[in-house]
Amino acid sequence: MKTNKENQFTSLQVDTARFAKALSHPARVAILELLNSQSCCYHGNMADELSIAKSTLSQHLNELKEAGLIQGTITAPSVKYCINRENWALAKYLLGNLLK
Repeated sequence: MKTNKENQFTSLQVDTARFAKALSHPARVAILELLNSQSCCYHGNMADELSIAKSTLSQHLNELKEAGLIQGTITAPSVKYCINRENWALAKYLLGNLLK
């Protein structure tokens, strides 16, 4: 009999795991550090700034967006990425509690 993830784990445990997974690659940590250091959303070519191939960067940005840690807007020809402040605060809280 399979156990249902929603029944076996609390929503906070699921959220903690989702954020931890998003942080599990150094490139994603670097992206988050870059975005968090900005006073507003980042406009520009992150691939040049982080020395990451554009295709690789795109995959990492998708992982971070899927986890809810960043949000992005694509309005050709510009792309804008920001930290999702609400989920960023939740991730800090949950990971902080885990690492007490």
